[in-house]
Parts: sequence; structure tokens; C-alpha cells
Amino acid sequence: MSLTDAYLDAAAHAVDLLGTPEVAAAWGKPSALAEMSVAGLAGHLAYQIFSVRPTVEEPVSGQDPIPLLEHYTRAVWIDAPLDSEVNSGIRAKGEDIAAEGARALHGRAAAAVAELRGVLAELPGDRVLFIARTGWSLTLDDFLVTRMMELAVHSDDLAVSVGVAAPELPDAAFDPVLTLLARLAARRHGQAALLRALTRAERAPAAINAM
Repeated sequence: MSLTDAYLDAAAHAVDLLGTPEVAAAWGKPSALAEMSVAGLAGHLAYQIFSVRPTVEEPVSGQDPIPLLEHYTRAVWIDAPLDSEVNSGIRAKGEDIAAEGARALHGRAAAAVAELRGVLAELPGDRVLFIARTGWSLTLDDFLVTRMMELAVHSDDLAVSVGVAAPELPDAAFDPVLTLLARLAARRHGQAALLRALTRAERAPAAINAM
């Protein structure tokens, strides 16, 4: 399965979660994430679908793509405090996207996934995309991995927030997310810490977070 197909599967799972009655019922309540409502979290989750087509259609910059891990080295939000401008902006954008309500957001997200099946069908994985909001370029495959990671993580956040089971992604979608998060965790804590967390409970570190 291509990374495009894997991304579309992950997006479809997120759409299913957005359409649950539990999400609609908890819409105005706080989410499991600090200072973020269920609505804002749902909007942020849907953004991982809505952001793909504009990025694919962005004019080519002529830049060479950077490696996927370098993308996260440069990302300003990873270590930014909760009240930072970048994180406050992320929360505000999620609320704006969700302003139309649960039912309308679910419908928009479902329609966006259907459109993306056609938009992405003929694009090669090594196509270079300019990411306007960051100022650098990634390959399509790497960009889709960034979206799949966000979909996986925030689907779990949203599921926990409303008391439902987190979506189980197919292996083709989960494996690249697992690889990315493991590499980020090893970069942050060291290889030994990651190995011990996975294999030696008696020596496992207290934290092995990727970001």
C-alpha cells in the first residue's frame, strides 16, 4: 500500500470519529488537552485533512526537500510552552475551523477526504511540496507522514476526551507513524532510553515522549 493510500485510510478513520454522537454531545466541553475544547480539538484534527489540498496545490518553490526529521528539528511548536504564540494560534485555528458545529465539520471532512482520493491519485510520492506556513519543502510522502502522525495522535486525544475507543489504524498507516515517533523519541532521550522503555521494564526511563 502506498503512503497516499495509508494517509487516506487514516483520514477516513478520523472522519468516522468526528461523526460519532459522543463528539457532538461533548462539543463545548474541555478536551483532554489543556486549554482546548472538544470542538477546538476536533477542528485541529480535521485540519490534518483540510491542509493537504492547499499544500499540494502550492506553487513549486524550487527548493530541495529537507529530510523528515529535519522538519521536526526546525518546527517551533515542539518545545514551545502552552501559552506561546504558536500554540495559542494552533488552538485558535482549531476553534475557528470548528465554529460551524459538529455535524457540519464532519460533513466537510468527509467531503475533503473524497476529494483527496482524486487529487492525490496520480501524484508520485517523491513530488516536492512547498510548505508555505514553514518556508521549506518536503516530499509528498514525508508530508503525508506528518499528517498521519497528527491524525493518529489527535484521534487518540479526541477519543479520550469523549470516552470512546481510539481508532485502530491499519498497519500501513500506523507503521510510518510509529517509526517517526520512535526516531523522535530516540533523538530526544537517546537510543538506550528507548530500548529500555520497550524491552526492560526494570530499567525503563520515567519518560520517553517524542515531543
